[in-house]
Amino acid sequence: MLDDQELERYARHILLRDVGGPGQQRLKAAKVLVIGAGGLGSPVLAYLAAAGVGPLGVVDEDHVSLSNLQRQIIHDSDALDVPKVESAQKTLARINPHVNVQPHLFRLDEETGLDLIRGYDLVVDGSDNFDTRYLVADLCEEAGIPLVTAAVGLFDGSITTLKPYASNEKGELNPRYRDLFPKKPEAGAIPSCAEAGVLGALTGVIGSLQAVEVIKELVGLGEGLVGRLLLYDSRAARFETIRYRRRKG
Repeated sequence: MLDDQELERYARHILLRDVGGPGQQRLKAAKVLVIGAGGLGSPVLAYLAAAGVGPLGVVDEDHVSLSNLQRQIIHDSDALDVPKVESAQKTLARINPHVNVQPHLFRLDEETGLDLIRGYDLVVDGSDNFDTRYLVADLCEEAGIPLVTAAVGLFDGSITTLKPYASNEKGELNPRYRDLFPKKPEAGAIPSCAEAGVLGALTGVIGSLQAVEVIKELVGLGEGLVGRLLLYDSRAARFETIRYRRRKG
């Protein structure tokens, strides 16, 4: 149940015909795990906490550095050298004290990942490396958990939702991450943001889109991004959508 403070806090959601009280209750009951408390994870965590989603898990092994603050908006100058999950927990508590934040200070791997993911209803991947993206996608498929995954480049970003364990309206299995990106790039083939840079506000755009898709999935409204890759080019101020499907065999 929502108490009086929560009813006032979430009033603008409750007024929405497609959310309402029942939808807000679903947000409150949902358990969401966010991989990464960096450029993408920051807006995802902030908006999900503000929306009342919880428990809200966050996985990250890194500590806050000065170069993070250009884009990782849930951290500040007072949090330098503090574990990102600890800094995130403090910030989210200030945003919404009703939300239970569960920090996980380690790097996700095959041993720790599957059991952790199975404890949540939905996973959001905001990681910054291909090894983690492929691993999270594989683990979510094995666990039968929806995954909202995104990535950013220097001036562009992409986002999609994965449910490869389920079928579409035609009875066909939904595509996997590996149907979209069959081959993992070789190490060093694509420079990281530490090597090539990244437009800080771009991570806010893509991370906010992830938060929207999570809320849609939890409430059950609108059309999701299963089988669709949404692309954003910040230099051209242009969005495009690419449809993709399960590969045969």
